[in-house]
Amino acid sequence: MTGGHRRILVVEDDPETAGQLVEELTTSGYEVDLAATGREALNHGAARDYAVITIDRMLPDIDGIAVMRQMRDDGVASPFLIISALGEVDDRVRGLRAGGDDYLVKPFSFVELLARLEALGRRSETIAKETILRVGDLAVDLIARNASRRGRKIPLLPREFQLLEYLVRNEGRVVSRAMLLQHVWDLHFDPSTNIIDVYVGRVRRKVDDAQAYPLIHTIRGIGYCLRAPG
Repeated sequence: MTGGHRRILVVEDDPETAGQLVEELTTSGYEVDLAATGREALNHGAARDYAVITIDRMLPDIDGIAVMRQMRDDGVASPFLIISALGEVDDRVRGLRAGGDDYLVKPFSFVELLARLEALGRRSETIAKETILRVGDLAVDLIARNASRRGRKIPLLPREFQLLEYLVRNEGRVVSRAMLLQHVWDLHFDPSTNIIDVYVGRVRRKVDDAQAYPLIHTIRGIGYCLRAPG
C-alpha cells in the first residue's frame, strides 16, 4: 500500500491477539483502527474507507460472515482478510464465498500476514483508481454509487448522485444549466424550469455544509463549477 491509504480496520475480540496485531501493524507503518465487536466494525466501516479490513469469524455479538455481508450491502468495497481458527476447507470456502478476499488460519506468521495485506492493498488501490473519482477530500464511488468527504458518507438520492457525478467528471470546467439538463435529466433546455437550481442547492448543502471549504461554485449567469482550492 502506498501514499496515504495505509489505514486498516482490525476486527478482533481477543484482547491479546488484537493488541499484538495493532502493535505489529503500527510498527510496520500502518494506521490501525480496532473493533472488538461486529457492531463496532459496522460503525467503523460506515464512517471511513479502509485499504484492507481484517476480520475474525467468531465475534461476541454478530458472526464475522454476517458482518462482511452487511458491509458489502452497505457499499463497503474494501478487501476482507479473514483471520480465523476455523481452518477446515469448508470453513475457508464459506468465508470466501461470503465476501472474503483472502483467508488466514490461526496461528499464523506475521510475515505472512504482512505479505497478504500488501497483496490485498495493491488490489484495492487498482480498483480504487478505476472506480473512485476524487476531487479534494471528496470521493465518488462509481460502483457503490455513493459519495463521501473525509471518509464520511454523504446521503444522496439517485438523481443527486448523477448530478454530482457529472460535476465531478467535469472538474474545473463551467457546466451550464442546459448541459446538466441534457446529461443528467436527458431533456432539452427549458428556460422556464428551475429544477437544476433546486437540485444543485440540495447537493451543495449535502456536500459542502460544515466542510472546511466549498467544492460547488455558482458561476453567475452561466452555470456551475466543481473544483477544490489550490
